[in-house]
Amino acid sequence: MGRRPYDAVVIGSGAGGGPCAYGLSVRGRRVLLLEAGPRYDPYKDYHLHEDDWEIRGFPDRERGVYTFGEGQPLREDLGRLRSRNRAHGLFNPSPRRRYLRYFNVKGVGGSTLRYQGEAHRLHPKAFRIKSIYGVGNDWPIGYGDLLPYYKTAERVIGVAGPDADPYHPGRVPLPLPPHRLSYASRIVEKACARMGLRLIPNRVAILSRGYDGRPSCNYCNGCSYGCPIKDKGSIDVTFIPKAEATGRCRVVEGAHVFRLDVRKGRVREVLYYDREGKERAARARVFVVACGAVETPRLLLNSGIANSSGQVGKNFMETLLWHSTALHPMRLDSYRGIPIDSEVLDYLFPGAGLPFASGFRLFATSGVALGPVNFALMYLRGWGKGFQREMERSFGHTLSVGGIGEFLPNRDTFVEIDDKVKDRYGIPVARIHAFLGENEIRLLEFMSTKCREILEASGADEIVEEISSYDLFAATHVFGTCRMGKDPGTSVVDPSCRSHDIPNLFIADASVFPSSGGGSPPSLTISAIGLRVAEYISREVLI
Repeated sequence: MGRRPYDAVVIGSGAGGGPCAYGLSVRGRRVLLLEAGPRYDPYKDYHLHEDDWEIRGFPDRERGVYTFGEGQPLREDLGRLRSRNRAHGLFNPSPRRRYLRYFNVKGVGGSTLRYQGEAHRLHPKAFRIKSIYGVGNDWPIGYGDLLPYYKTAERVIGVAGPDADPYHPGRVPLPLPPHRLSYASRIVEKACARMGLRLIPNRVAILSRGYDGRPSCNYCNGCSYGCPIKDKGSIDVTFIPKAEATGRCRVVEGAHVFRLDVRKGRVREVLYYDREGKERAARARVFVVACGAVETPRLLLNSGIANSSGQVGKNFMETLLWHSTALHPMRLDSYRGIPIDSEVLDYLFPGAGLPFASGFRLFATSGVALGPVNFALMYLRGWGKGFQREMERSFGHTLSVGGIGEFLPNRDTFVEIDDKVKDRYGIPVARIHAFLGENEIRLLEFMSTKCREILEASGADEIVEEISSYDLFAATHVFGTCRMGKDPGTSVVDPSCRSHDIPNLFIADASVFPSSGGGSPPSLTISAIGLRVAEYISREVLI
């Protein structure tokens, strides 16, 4: 790369930053991509081929540091919404909502390293929930504005799924055919049909056949442990290698960015600590922040920039989740396949008469316990021969159904800086406050009822576990802390994701989402936003 300055510095290499760096570099721009975490080698660093894979899990080398606010008081009369399982009872016996973890990943590829591969376009109505329901916020852009970038992301990642479904307008041609439903999901499919619901194949960044030099999925179901054969379309094996192949993208791992230095109304340089703890600086014409909806506001607030609206960190939206697991009298071997091979979209945008605004989706899932060790630890009690007989009787018999719903912003749910807690470099960490509103409680009640009804219609016996956002914060999808909008007084970035305050600063991650998308997974939309930002910068800024 020589000593010439970069055209753009992109901070964060996940679902937004990786595609943005790709989009810039293929257009001839010189890009520096900074990532706080390490680069993982799928063939060496993941453990699914080893005997203790269940215990080792994903090999987090660089964990995020953050704190939480006070937990929300729980209503005593909503015990049916509490998280529990038959072996351990309540996961949270306290009278307040319990914070567990924000499941982000630091590493080249970001949280796509351990995501379950779902790759959805947002429904066109998801951009207009304020107009449709009178709640939440409309996007300042529409489905058509992201359509060409959705197509590019699907092609680069290698998305598999049906070309058409009854819930989206027109055909959506995808690079690969859908995966066949697992035996367990076919049981759920029949149950849904009896209830008047339709279970359809999911759209996933998991290869159903060989594609772009990567092999088809082997159906080990270990996506969240890190894919060791590269069939899952994480950013580290798709967008980033293609960006590097241009010769114009340099990736620096272990780069802990702590400040953006602004002079005369423009970002002049980014300051970071390298792997040896030495302070470094990088200059460019344009800067793109893509650190996610917790770390992006942390960086801006610690830098004291881009917050004339006072909205940085506000409008935080979390994952609204319900998940039920039951035992079925037949052996289903539901641990085989892909994590979420099918979904129900009947309630994505429900009609009038339901007690909540906007909607949710349901899905058939392989559950949490993918192997015998975790199954025994999670669902069984006792020891000895009785324990062994119960294990032989019940392992492979689980059936799981879940739901994710729309989260509406509220004033008590936000991200701020915790000046009392600092990371190893002395930089204040983010503090997360998350409260459920009335809409979220009603939506959880409806989702829980539907999940239980599907399991009952499937012929399942005892429900052995239920996990709920009602009493647990265990978020994977988070949004909204640097909202996109046309009004500089109520948003942080404009419709092009450019800072209202600083003309050479852009944001390309889920923090710009004005709404959470009705339960649809966000990664493909984040990638489309990253690609759109790259094209805008190349066309309108770097001229």
